Amino acid sequence: MQNPLRDDARNPLSRRGFLVGTGLAGAAGIAASAGLPDGAAAADALTAPAAAGTPPTAAAQTAASSGRPGRWRPDTASPRFTVAVMPDTQYMFDGAAVDPAPMRASMEYVVREQTRHNTVFLVHLGDLTQNGAASEMQAAGAVFDVLDRAGAPYSVLAGNHDVVSSTDDQRGPTPYLDVFGPKRFRRAPGFIGSSPDGYNTAHAFTAAGREWVVLALDWKTSASGLAWARSVLAARPHAPVILTTHAIVDSDASGGAVFDVYGQQLWDTFIADQDQVFLTLNGHYWGPGRTTRKNAAGHDVELHLTNYQNRYYGGAAMIRLYHVDLDRNVIDVETLSPFVLGGGLGDDNALADEERTLSGDVDRFTVAVDFTARFAGFAPVAPRASRPASAMLVPGTMAYWRFDGTTDGATVAPATRVRDQTGRGNDLVVAQRPGAVPGALRWSSAHHPDQPGAGSLALQGGKPGGDHLLTVDGAPINRARFADGYTVEAFFLLPTTFDPDANGFSALFSQSSSAGDVGKARSDDGDPQEPAVTLSLSGDRELQWCVYPTSQDGSLTNWGHELPLGRWWHVAVVNDRSHTVMYVDGCPVVRNPSTRNRGLSTAGQPWLLGGYRYGGVLDQVFVGSIGDVRVVGRALRPEEFMIT
Repeated sequence: MQNPLRDDARNPLSRRGFLVGTGLAGAAGIAASAGLPDGAAAADALTAPAAAGTPPTAAAQTAASSGRPGRWRPDTASPRFTVAVMPDTQYMFDGAAVDPAPMRASMEYVVREQTRHNTVFLVHLGDLTQNGAASEMQAAGAVFDVLDRAGAPYSVLAGNHDVVSSTDDQRGPTPYLDVFGPKRFRRAPGFIGSSPDGYNTAHAFTAAGREWVVLALDWKTSASGLAWARSVLAARPHAPVILTTHAIVDSDASGGAVFDVYGQQLWDTFIADQDQVFLTLNGHYWGPGRTTRKNAAGHDVELHLTNYQNRYYGGAAMIRLYHVDLDRNVIDVETLSPFVLGGGLGDDNALADEERTLSGDVDRFTVAVDFTARFAGFAPVAPRASRPASAMLVPGTMAYWRFDGTTDGATVAPATRVRDQTGRGNDLVVAQRPGAVPGALRWSSAHHPDQPGAGSLALQGGKPGGDHLLTVDGAPINRARFADGYTVEAFFLLPTTFDPDANGFSALFSQSSSAGDVGKARSDDGDPQEPAVTLSLSGDRELQWCVYPTSQDGSLTNWGHELPLGRWWHVAVVNDRSHTVMYVDGCPVVRNPSTRNRGLSTAGQPWLLGGYRYGGVLDQVFVGSIGDVRVVGRALRPEEFMIT
């Protein structure tokens, strides 16, 4: 029967198909609240992704981590954090039909798994109850005590079933306001305040080292309520904002979303002009959907509809987890039912089994967000200041070259000498290759954001007309054999025009001498014509450290992975006199050989920056940009790399 408070009854969309997810997204701790056995190890199995259609193990279905929900302790510096989202729970609080267990299971899950997900906040999207009655509100409010006891920050807002739906936030006292009004949040962590009417609230949390704001707006926010919201953002002009309200967008059959009448009005009068709002979340309609709109500043705003009340058991207080990852520039979204995962409806309930986790493309997806670019309009990130060359001269530094302090775009003159910052005399000069095109070498201000020097060398022309640099004759590094280990570091950029056929196996840094010149590759293991040492890029843009150690006759090769084009990278190759490990952006790669090796075979010939010789003849020239390069005569730890 239609609720008398509801004035927007609509026929629900047909339920779209979904895959039963088996990479169960963290049901640890749920079984304990459902009276099932503990089992932390099995709970870990619930969090591991699995192929669709693979049945979960029996242990995974009944697992629980031990202990009760603990205190809220987010890692506020980590670039990865989670916001939990709970949509319409009205069917669990409907007159005499009150079942708080599903919501309680979700709340306890969020608290129990807070550390693993680094959850920083929970939002409820309204329609807490079916009728907005005092008894229903009190029952729902009692469940939120789980968060209160843990010191967890959260927001709630009124949906059309929580208040008289024909009214806006000037409606006056209601049972909703009695239970979920500003007095509830007065001592809550991160509570900023409320509009004078009490129906709109603002909250802050700290994550990834910065402040974020959650605006929880009423079912129908008045002009005065929006004026208050503007004042909140004006007082925090650099904070990214997640806006929550009960209804903004409705879904379509494809999983997209469109504004409803109120949502369009809210967009036109508030959201579009508030660049800080990058994500909106609403419930009310079903099924789920999402869309992206450009605001007045030309920036994307993600608009997401989340609601599962039409599913079995009223959605069983299903939650969404928004995993924000500023390192990867993504938000990974997953949907799960802690109550069902914990066996709250029994092990033999076929309908409940379908609700464990949802893996359809409207329920489990990834949103790409370039956070730096998206927030640049209101919170630009200052570029990292360049660091003096002297600060990079760690003990054992044999050579250090950088290309800052030059005129951006200017051609490198033939007589140029790039000074070795160590003062050891390992200077670089232009090779002046015959046939090099004008401008084959240019100075550039472009550089890796974590590079010490604010400049680079842009190499153009490639194999037909490119040029490169090389160490001067008699440079001490030409004779070095690195018996005490080594670390070779370089910053570089691969252009989007990289051609696998034309630019493959060009070198960032290599030896003039061949394997044959240094008396190596006398067996079948190696090629006497190739460089004795080379840090190259394959046609598949894989870094390759191919060397002939002094400790063996044949070659030894470390391989990286395929690198995306158009961005800066840092590579470090480290030998500790025993093994060699390659790192990309400070992370070890998988194809690091276990072969013991020591030293580098050289014959007193120059090192090439951007050049690759085969059989004593220049064969390939790097196309791209090279930033700071440092060679150290010992193994450095990753925390000592120039990228840190």
